[in-house]
Amino acid sequence: MFLFASATLAPLALLILGALWGGWWIMAGIAVMTLFTWAADHLTRHAAAASGDEAEFPSGNGLAIALALLLLAGLALAVRAFGAGFAGLELAGLLVGWGLAFGQIGHPVAHELIHRGARGMRLLGRALYAAVLMGHHASSHLRVHHLHVGTNDDPASAPLGMGFWTYAPRAWAGSFMAGLRAETALRARAERPAPGWTHPYVGHGLGAAVALLLAYGLAGWPGVAGLVGIAAYAQVQILLSDYVQHYGLRRQLLPDGRLEAVGPCHSWNAPQRWSGAMTLHAPRHSDHHAHPARPYPALRLEAGMPLLPRSLPVMAVAALVPPLWRRMMDRRALRWSAQGRSLE
Repeated sequence: MFLFASATLAPLALLILGALWGGWWIMAGIAVMTLFTWAADHLTRHAAAASGDEAEFPSGNGLAIALALLLLAGLALAVRAFGAGFAGLELAGLLVGWGLAFGQIGHPVAHELIHRGARGMRLLGRALYAAVLMGHHASSHLRVHHLHVGTNDDPASAPLGMGFWTYAPRAWAGSFMAGLRAETALRARAERPAPGWTHPYVGHGLGAAVALLLAYGLAGWPGVAGLVGIAAYAQVQILLSDYVQHYGLRRQLLPDGRLEAVGPCHSWNAPQRWSGAMTLHAPRHSDHHAHPARPYPALRLEAGMPLLPRSLPVMAVAALVPPLWRRMMDRRALRWSAQGRSLE
């Protein structure tokens, strides 16, 4: 668990100091999440190959909760800084730094929490998504993505050949509407009608409204602008995560007309230790889809799972340049579909 704590808490601590004091603390936080993570992955790649899975670790609920609370507190400090006379470069750094923090750490934390059984933990995960104005992701991920991954019914699963900038608006709007339909249909099947105000999408909307009102209370309109900027950057990171981890991997139609079951071959994975720890093992994505309730420390990488050619953060950067992305990934996705084996 020490590796998870180190990889996640270090950048958050630096960014919190940056939100309080500005200056090089902000750049240090960004550097830890980018350059240092890239270097650490390279330095530990041989150890990662030899270490095997970490199924014996405890569940890590305490770390997930602590990270969620730190992220929410840090976001409030960052928003306050937008009304505190920070220099323009410092504000740009806070926007990028906290957008990265919520995309690369906050998203995995929220994702972990919404899969937990305790209601309080699920609500905390939803609060993280609401804080970056994307509360509907909690509904679409659970009600749509896990059921329809690798099919046209899942807006978050990018088909082969679709560039990220085409994917992003379609995935955002499609997931919003698909989640709304799924939550509404679930409520319609209930034995007793529930009051309209209990609809999850009412909660998503209220959560976003509360976040914006708090931002205004902390720093006026500059605070609102800061929150919207951080949220937009974080949302790009969240969309990149889904895009990279499912690009071009589709479930096949069986002779009896049914879709094949979700299996290891429908998600891309990455074995790097440091970036894997920073993202709470999100790159061990095949195992997550096979066992959605399995705590992140116990997620496994096994032979026969599709592997990305680089770490998840590096591939997310590559996805921003569609021609580069397609050169790196299209042939791999086609070969995987044809041969049914992992490609390294």
